[in-house]
Amino acid sequence: MKHVLLGITGGIAAYKAAELVRLLRQQNYDVRVVMTDSAMKFITPLTLQALSGHAVHSKLLDASEENAMGHINLARWADILLIAPATANCIAKFTHGLADDLLSTLFLVVQCPIYIAPAMNQSMWHNLATQDNIAQLSQRGVSLIGPESGSQACGETGLGRMSEPCDIVAALHAPEQILLNKKLLITAGPTREPLDPVRYISNRSSGKMGYALAEQAEKMGAEVTLISGPVTLPQPKNVHVIMVETAAEMYSSVMQHVALQDMMIAAAAVADYTPAVVQSDKIKKQGDESTLALQKTQDIIACVASLANKPFTVGFAAETKNLEHYAQDKLQRKNLDIIAANLVGQAEGGFDSAVNALQVYWRDGNTNFPMTNKNELASQLLALISERYHAKNSA
Repeated sequence: MKHVLLGITGGIAAYKAAELVRLLRQQNYDVRVVMTDSAMKFITPLTLQALSGHAVHSKLLDASEENAMGHINLARWADILLIAPATANCIAKFTHGLADDLLSTLFLVVQCPIYIAPAMNQSMWHNLATQDNIAQLSQRGVSLIGPESGSQACGETGLGRMSEPCDIVAALHAPEQILLNKKLLITAGPTREPLDPVRYISNRSSGKMGYALAEQAEKMGAEVTLISGPVTLPQPKNVHVIMVETAAEMYSSVMQHVALQDMMIAAAAVADYTPAVVQSDKIKKQGDESTLALQKTQDIIACVASLANKPFTVGFAAETKNLEHYAQDKLQRKNLDIIAANLVGQAEGGFDSAVNALQVYWRDGNTNFPMTNKNELASQLLALISERYHAKNSA
């Protein structure tokens, strides 16, 4: 269990500290809280004590502490020092080495990693003094979380809002850089195959799995290119996103970018068939029955896996029955390195769901990832892909 020393300073965002402590405890962190005098004007120590399960610390010289040196004892205990919110005032104190209260003294004493989550008015954030202070702290190895842009308590809008507690916890829980400097191509979402100017053929894929893979791969150090069909998801940060619509467009974009990739994950639900003819005008009703001529689309993952210098290739299989049989067949027939298979049409998981489960196969093994949220599932799958990639390339 990791020990998090949470420093809370005097800003309106201090009210978010309660949720932050709750989420940290939920992630199995042991949390102890240090508050400045001004922080206690925004949120009571009793609240943080109840949530953390430990007495809150605020005095630099506390006679009740063993050897009256609480700051030394806390510094030795901490695995992480997190300051959220971090006001402009406390950032200035940290930068210039002032130590006039418990938190600023701890900042100088701790030997563990330090994270700060700034929170202040947008004009204060953009002030050159603040920016110089942030730059100096970053150069000294202090990690910055946020701030974010949005409406502020003062009524203004801009950069300076403290990151949300869930994002702060996620930053502390950042994955290992197991894909550092690897180039990774990911496809995601559905394709749309037009029938006429009004209608198209598509499927129920939301793109959530592919986008989760792109987001987590970037956090693991990969240089990610995401080729996406039509979705309503926000684009992942620091990822090169290419939007396409049809299977033909996705095929063309993949083949254009695949040559320089170390790995490819084909998470998109690409249409197997497309209309043989796209009508230029809206198709009108023509009786009770109608016949539609379709032709096969290019099998993108099979084309990639057949390249002379193919990347490490990972496919997906969504099935309604006989999951292992169809997944193993696709793995062998398409010359894939790994296939991740899941059942769709069930009560839980599959298309357009926040959760999923995967049965994963490779040439000489398999594993099962139980039902969980797609971000966690993406992390588990990427860890396996990294392991199998390195095993193949070291053989």
